[in-house]
Order: sequence, then C-alpha cells, then structure tokens
Amino acid sequence: MISTVVWGTGNVGRAAVRAVDAHPNLRLSAVVVHDPAKAGRDAGELCGLDRELGVAATDDVAAVLATGPRAVVYAASGDIRPDDALADIVRAVRAGAVVVTPSLYALYDQRNAPPELREPVLAAVAEGGGSLFVSGVDPGWGNDVLPLLISGLATTVDVIRCQEIFDYSTYDQPDSVRYLVGMGQPMDYEPPMLAPTVPTMVWGGQIRLMARALGVELDDIRETLDRRPLDTTVTTRTMGEFEAGTQGAVRFEVQGIVAGEPRIVIEHVTRIHPSCAPDWPTPPGGAGAHRVVIEGRPRIEVTVEATDEGENRSAGGNATAVGRLVGAVDWLVQAKPGLYDALDVPLRPAVGKLGRSQR
Repeated sequence: MISTVVWGTGNVGRAAVRAVDAHPNLRLSAVVVHDPAKAGRDAGELCGLDRELGVAATDDVAAVLATGPRAVVYAASGDIRPDDALADIVRAVRAGAVVVTPSLYALYDQRNAPPELREPVLAAVAEGGGSLFVSGVDPGWGNDVLPLLISGLATTVDVIRCQEIFDYSTYDQPDSVRYLVGMGQPMDYEPPMLAPTVPTMVWGGQIRLMARALGVELDDIRETLDRRPLDTTVTTRTMGEFEAGTQGAVRFEVQGIVAGEPRIVIEHVTRIHPSCAPDWPTPPGGAGAHRVVIEGRPRIEVTVEATDEGENRSAGGNATAVGRLVGAVDWLVQAKPGLYDALDVPLRPAVGKLGRSQR
C-alpha cells in the first residue's frame, strides 16, 4: 500500500480524502490542514464520511513530511497564493513524494511553463527523487484526455470545443464566486479571474497541450468575454441574495488559433441563476455539466454530468478531477522521478474499484 497524504480539506481536499480511502493501492497516512480548528479532528468527519478513518488532521507539515510519505495529494488552493503553493509542493517533492495537484495552472503544460516554475520543481526532483503531476479541477480531463480521445473518432476535425457549463449558486466557495468571478458585483467591477490575459494564464496550458498532441502549430491564443446582468434580484440557497443589475452570468473563451482560425477552444459558461442569459448553452440537468464538441465529420458531442455530496454537480466535477489525480498516484510511483503532464500519465480503468462501496 502506498502511504498517501492529503494536504487540504476544502472542496477538492474532501473529495481527495474519500478517493484515497477508496483506492485499493493507497493508504491514507495523514491529512494536513491550515485551520487550527480542524486539527485533531478525524479525516472521515471532515470529509463527509459517516465513519471515522482513524487519521487525525494535523497542521504540522514538517512532522508529516518527516515520516517519508510516498505520495501527497496537494489540494490547497493556489488561486490567490501561487507562490506559497509552489513552495509547499516543492517541499513535498524534495522530501521524495510523488505529488499530484490542480493548484499550479502554469504547469498543466509543463514543457512550456515559465522557468521560474519549472526550475524549482526539477531541482527538487533531482534532490529528493519525487515527482509532480498537475491536472485541473475544471476538470483537467475535460480539457485534455477526453477531447483528444474523442477527436480520434472523427474523419475530419474543424474545431475542438471544451465547455464547462455551471450554475454557481451551489458552489461552496462564496469569495471565489463573488469576488474572483464577480457574481453579484456591479457591471463596472473587473473580476480578477476575467481580467485580460488571466484566462490564458489559467487555461492556455491546456490549449497548448492539446495542440501538441494534435501535432499543430498555434499562431496565437486569444480570449473573448461576455457578461450579463441579472434582470431581477435572486436568492440562492447557499450564498444569499444577488441584486438585479449586478453580474449574473459570464461566458468566456480561450481560443487556440491555428492557420488564422479558432480551432481549439475552452469555453466557460457560468450563471448564478438559470434565468440569466437563457440563450447561452445550458446543461441538460440544469445545474452543471462538462461537454466536448468535435465540429467536423461526423459532428460529435459528449456531455458528462457528475454528482457528489448529495446532488451537488460542482462537487461532482471536483470529484472526477480528483479521481484523475488520485488514480495517477500508483502509476507515478512506478515511473521514474520527474515532472509530468496529462499526455504522459495514462487515464486507466478502475481496476480493483468495481463493487467497492463507500458510505
């Protein structure tokens, strides 16, 4: 069994604890938390299981890494603390651990990542013998392995489009929804996540990754943005009221330009209420979905809906992204130390998981 640490117990960390606990080849050896109020509590309680796992959360990172865990699932956010996240991850890799994480956007396409990110990781790999694999929670598989797999079914391909379509009213991250994305803010407010060049910073690596796999040269990466106000004031179950006239929906694209045309596109359509921008794409079940569209011959469309933590589709998206990361751990342990991306790490069948229930 591979001793595995989960670092963080937020939206991603909760799913990671459950995934590690359910994996037939992994053993949950520690859970790292930043909130002192969580320290000492059992991981099963923190992560929505109706049983204890016998692993108490701790905020003592040094003590955890001193035990020499073979793997670390780094689930702490890197959105507003990228330097701290990089330092944490480098520390774990230097300690000899295989690290999987969604927290460093620029390393989705690690070959083209800035030297100031690659070099500390590669130095830690050389020093400690660990590895790093970064994949997204938007989810990563929806912007790399799934569209690439489906593209192989087409006779001709004109455009590959990857969509995330979500109602953010169920997303358990109010600060991100209101301030990073700008829901409920005046229309003259500039959300940090939507500022020019930021979408490319976050999703451009996945555009480059797909272009590399498809063997095409990118002329450029471009962005489009559309925002819509709420027509009426709405009240959400988890985040309260959003006033009429404030931002209620966002649609943006990150476009990979090939021979002058957008050919590889990552598109996000997010709302705080279904009544806003009803003419934009909507998910079949109403709450959220990930969709891949291959425009070509034949036209192929695949929509994936996942639920977790009850009927929460945002939690379902996190859980599938975590499944990709946690499912890579035993492969990475067998591989040589290094810095990996989604084209390196195979997406494998759920060997040993069939019929394993988890309460």
